[in-house]
Amino acid sequence: MPTDFSVKPTLTGDRVLLRPLTADDAVAFEAILSDPEVIRLTGSPPQERFDLDRLRDWYGSRSSQTDRLDLAVVDRTTGECVGEVVLYEWDRHNANCTFRTLIGPAGRNRGLGTEAARLVVGYGFEQLGLHRIGLHVFDFNPRARRVYEKIGFVAEGTERQVLRDGDDWVDATIMSILAPEWTRHRGHPAG
Repeated sequence: MPTDFSVKPTLTGDRVLLRPLTADDAVAFEAILSDPEVIRLTGSPPQERFDLDRLRDWYGSRSSQTDRLDLAVVDRTTGECVGEVVLYEWDRHNANCTFRTLIGPAGRNRGLGTEAARLVVGYGFEQLGLHRIGLHVFDFNPRARRVYEKIGFVAEGTERQVLRDGDDWVDATIMSILAPEWTRHRGHPAG
């Protein structure tokens, strides 16, 4: 099965719709990226500010990228863009890539992030033919780690003191999920 990151699908779940990002999403992301919790949990420098024109350029260019998949996470109840899911750092030869997600305040604590992650990871294995999807999660983000474990990611190791958090240093856990694991449980390892 050939991997084709140039196709930007729309994936529909019960709670979320994943769709290609557009320049118009910049307004939603300007608000999301100004949230202090988002800034901290993503490891962004606290002083970094995202100007609307820069965001329009970035989100407007996502659909033309052929080596990564960036999709908006839309709350199906409200129609609001609440975040993004991304498959990137594609290694064609080894059929693997890295996963990251960002869910803003309007999308938290309702299972939207879990469903969005399950949808895009499933797409990565079932449609793109990936063998491995990996990620890193900072140790001060147990909510994200629970989501990843819930859909089948397995801890592989620790990057020690990889991020400065004020006066402290934070470790990150390296996690992955493999195609044979996904085939067994389809993102529901406990069920």
